Amino acid sequence: MPSRATRRDFLKQTAFAGAGLWAAGSAFDFSPTATANAKGLNVNLLAPLPIVDTHQHLWDLTKFELPWTNDKAVASLAKSFVTADYLKAIEGSNVVKSVYMEVDVTPSQQSKEADYVIDICEKGNSPMVAAVISGRPGSAEFKPYITKYAASKYIKGVRQILQSDSTPAGYCLDPKFVQGIKLLGDLGLSFDLCMRPGELLDAVKLVDQCPQTRFIVDHCGNMDVQSTDDGLRAKWKKGMQELAQRKHVVCKISGIIASAKPGAWKVDDLAPNMKFSMETFGPDRIMFGGDWPVCTLTASYKQWVDALKTITAKTSEENRKKLFHDNAVKFYGLS
Repeated sequence: MPSRATRRDFLKQTAFAGAGLWAAGSAFDFSPTATANAKGLNVNLLAPLPIVDTHQHLWDLTKFELPWTNDKAVASLAKSFVTADYLKAIEGSNVVKSVYMEVDVTPSQQSKEADYVIDICEKGNSPMVAAVISGRPGSAEFKPYITKYAASKYIKGVRQILQSDSTPAGYCLDPKFVQGIKLLGDLGLSFDLCMRPGELLDAVKLVDQCPQTRFIVDHCGNMDVQSTDDGLRAKWKKGMQELAQRKHVVCKISGIIASAKPGAWKVDDLAPNMKFSMETFGPDRIMFGGDWPVCTLTASYKQWVDALKTITAKTSEENRKKLFHDNAVKFYGLS
């Protein structure tokens, strides 16, 4: 099997003191002046940072079916977004590498999607150097499917979206699903946790049953930045804190811009979720994700990148580089 970052290598690279949590405020100094709106971000003082985008989508609707794009709430996404569009979106952002993230195609097209993104990686004419592909770990077909693709040096992990209306709470604890996730660990692959914020404690139970599998919490645990539900926020925080105590779990600082108020969001709207997530997981276990083109529901790629840079403006250069580049290179074993 091609070499890839193993769980043991990753834990060596991201080992930290105590119970696994950095003291709040010890690693990040969040700018109190981060109050600019989406058109006036405070990023002038920051040197250009090389970026590894760990959450890059692409879809070609002439090749693939994405039923979720039929939802009127995401009408602007019901068109093709291909490599040329991504290159235009990231222009000037210094994205040096990207990791493809599956796009919830019709399950019968999963192999076709995997072949499609491997071909893009092999061509080498874009930043995409690796991929997280779609899969159904609880299905009888999962083992032969993922064993085949684990042989590719470009395939780093799997995701099944668990927050869809058709997926019941607690599904990730189904014994067959758990076995599929354990298989990923045996194959050296990771699993992305994309689930409802109030169900993260289910993810904790899954993680504890799969100690050899590395996990990534997508989108800061999917807590809506506009939510005023204190009970839900408390559940989210508890789940995030529990997950952060498991050393084989990392967090993507991604996606939350899509839940901001279109045309009227401010950097301060994003800061609480991002600050909590970064402090909870610490500087060695967080990674930037662009979530393009989903981010365009509320912001351009540049606006999202600049918002995160603004919030971390007073953070050390070393920790910003870890967030935007270094941690992703280590986690995914990128050359």
